[in-house]
Amino acid sequence: MKKSIETLTPAVIKRYRVKPQEKIDLKRRDPGDSAIPDLKKKDEKRLIEGLNKKLAKLQNLLYAEHKHKVLIVLQGMDTSGKDSTIAHVFRGVNPQGVRVASFKVPTQQELDHDFLWRIHRQVPSKGEMVIFNRSHYEDVVAVRVHGLVEPAVWKARYDEINAFERMLAEEGALILKFFLFIDKDEQKKRLEERLDDPQKNWKFSSNDVKERARWPHYLKAYEDALNLTSTKWAPWFVVPSNRKWYRNLAVSLIIIEALTRLNMRYPKAEAGLQSIRII
Repeated sequence: MKKSIETLTPAVIKRYRVKPQEKIDLKRRDPGDSAIPDLKKKDEKRLIEGLNKKLAKLQNLLYAEHKHKVLIVLQGMDTSGKDSTIAHVFRGVNPQGVRVASFKVPTQQELDHDFLWRIHRQVPSKGEMVIFNRSHYEDVVAVRVHGLVEPAVWKARYDEINAFERMLAEEGALILKFFLFIDKDEQKKRLEERLDDPQKNWKFSSNDVKERARWPHYLKAYEDALNLTSTKWAPWFVVPSNRKWYRNLAVSLIIIEALTRLNMRYPKAEAGLQSIRII
C-alpha cells in the first residue's frame, strides 16, 4: 500500500469528527474501526515516520511564527493509550515548543477555585503546543460518575466549557479534542498485561478494577460530553483505539491537517543578510 497522507486524511476526518449538536451513540461505534479498509499494520512504520517528520516541521513553524497557539486534548477510558499516543505521535518534535499538562485529582488549592482555574493556567501561549493528558472534561465525566457534585453543577459546566474554549479560539488557539475509544474487552486485555508483566506492574492500581465496574456510567458521561461540547472552534474526534498503531496514525493525520490549514510562515528575515560575510 502506497497511499499519500493527502489521500488518507479526508476519510479519517470525516469518519471520526463529531459534528456540532450531533447525537452519537458510542455503543454503535466500532473501537476497532478503520477509515481506510486496506490499511495494514505493516504500513504503519513507513507512514508514522513520515508523519512525525511533517509534524516536527509544522511545530517548528508554529514556534517560529509565534502567532498561533495549539491545544490538544486527550481523553479516554483507563488504558485507552493517552501516554502512548503522546510518545508516538509527538516523537521528534522540539520539546522547547511542546508541553504536556497532566491533570490528576485536584489539590485542595485547586478545589478552592472554580473548576477551570487549574486548566486556564496550563493553556498554550503564542507559538506553543500543549497536550492535555486528561483535562477539564474530568469535571463533567469523573466528577459526574462519582457523584462528587450535584447534577445541576456538572450540567451547567457544558456551556461554561464551550464558552471557555471559544474564548481560547478567539485568542488564536487551535483546539483539537480526541476521545481515544476502546471497548471493555480491550481494556481487560491491557489490564491483564499490566498484571502479567513485572515491568508494567507499576502502571496497575487496584482502583482500576473499581473504575472498570463503572464502565456504563463513564460511557454515558462521555457520550454527553461529546454531544454537547463538540463545536466548530473545538471539535471532538472519536478515534478507534483498540489497535494502537491505527490510533496513532489517525491522531497524527488529524493534527497535521489542522496545522497545515493555519498557513503558517517563517518570520521575514532581517534586511541585508545577503551582504553579510562571516569571517
